[in-house]
Amino acid sequence: MHFNFGFSAIQVIWMLTFAAYLVLLVVLLGRDRARRYPWFTASIALLTLDMLGKRLLHGRLPQLTLAEIFLTIGDLVVLLGLMVVVELARRAFSGASRSNWIVNTVGMFMVAGLVLVFWGPWPVWKTIHANSQVAVLELMQLVAQKGELLVSVLTVELGLLVVFFGRRFKAGWRTHTQQIAIGLSTAALAQLAKQGIYQAFVNASQAHPLNRADYERVIGLVGRGFNTKDVVYFAVLLWWIVCLWIDEPGAEIAVEAPAEIAAADAVEETAVEPVSAPEDLAGGPVEEERE
Repeated sequence: MHFNFGFSAIQVIWMLTFAAYLVLLVVLLGRDRARRYPWFTASIALLTLDMLGKRLLHGRLPQLTLAEIFLTIGDLVVLLGLMVVVELARRAFSGASRSNWIVNTVGMFMVAGLVLVFWGPWPVWKTIHANSQVAVLELMQLVAQKGELLVSVLTVELGLLVVFFGRRFKAGWRTHTQQIAIGLSTAALAQLAKQGIYQAFVNASQAHPLNRADYERVIGLVGRGFNTKDVVYFAVLLWWIVCLWIDEPGAEIAVEAPAEIAAADAVEETAVEPVSAPEDLAGGPVEEERE
């Protein structure tokens, strides 16, 4: 018996990822994590909107209009990605000295800048400075692509710092900050691997032109690599859902302590005052009558 499922692997991954996005947003808002990580929550919401918009608007608007919308969203995703890196760094290393902050920040941006310069092609500057709508779109695409690469490298660097040095500050094991950083680093590594595979394919095809059979075989391998990246990202979303649903170890103590204090106060308020002795209650007039 053969079942006709009717959905491709890409469609199944898309549906699972979109559902995971919605569940993650519910967890962030329902468990009050959005207040602690507002930029991370905003980035997840924007990625969800971007994913849904590409599915609903594809083929229904002119190409230039679609390009303007989604390149704008792509640039906003890069900006929010940088803010998420700053947010996690501040929460993880809030107790670090200013000199450590400066040294590590400069080192991270130097490494990320070198990767940015030497990884991937750069467009001809004449096309960027051209005064046309297409040139503006190309500039926006450049910002989105290079910005995504910059955020990915910074995220991996921050994740390594959090894993190795987070316990000395405020990002120890099972803290939400470290769990978010681990997930972001894993997704960033998968993204870098995808870009590396694609860049290697482009360089190989330019150096040695392939026939049609080899070209289709390589395209299939690249497509499976892209699907693997999407599966890894879906696993990261599941990791965030589970970890952010569970309270941090210190949060349970912090919640129980006020409850115990309130219970003690209630007991003190409802406690019955001791009854005075009969001789204390006796007044002067009664004693006078007895005399």
